[in-house]
Amino acid sequence: MPHLALYTFGVLKSPLADPARLTQEFYESGEAVYREIGQHPGYIAHAEPAEHSRGALFGSDWGAWGEFAVPAWYGKGRTAETTALAATLSLWTDLGSAIDAVYTGLHRVALNRRHDWFERTGHPSHVSWWVADGAIPTWQDGVTRLEHLHDHGYAPHAFTFHHSFDPAGTPARLKGIGPKGDMSVPDSPPRG
Repeated sequence: MPHLALYTFGVLKSPLADPARLTQEFYESGEAVYREIGQHPGYIAHAEPAEHSRGALFGSDWGAWGEFAVPAWYGKGRTAETTALAATLSLWTDLGSAIDAVYTGLHRVALNRRHDWFERTGHPSHVSWWVADGAIPTWQDGVTRLEHLHDHGYAPHAFTFHHSFDPAGTPARLKGIGPKGDMSVPDSPPRG
């Protein structure tokens, strides 16, 4: 049975290494969110570097998840001192489990604070796609699909929670998920 891959990307207002209170709150809440999501029904795994160091994303060993990559439009730092981004790559048993994890619990609380921490870039903040059972998506897969979503709109190989597809490629639009402000791509039909 296919699994859902989920890639999220956001540009932070300040680098992860910034000692400011808001940055510290973001980092600390992120650790608690990961712990809670790791226990969520339907969660399979997420990309983690072999050695974790705040802001050390580029050049880290991500194992089967591949080399860390970011969208072409990300223009901030790439060192541990200057990196100003938050990105996740995870696997889920199904779409409903991922949506539930994002819109409940500690992640929901953090999502309500996103405008305190993240810049508004005009780009989608997440993309999903289906992978074969046993397959591990790579960071480059996530970047490629997020860029496709931004440039061409949603499709079976690059979609959002609001404009989703089942593993067969049939639209599976779910109503009532998340706040209306979470729309990351205009409400339009898929474009080729």
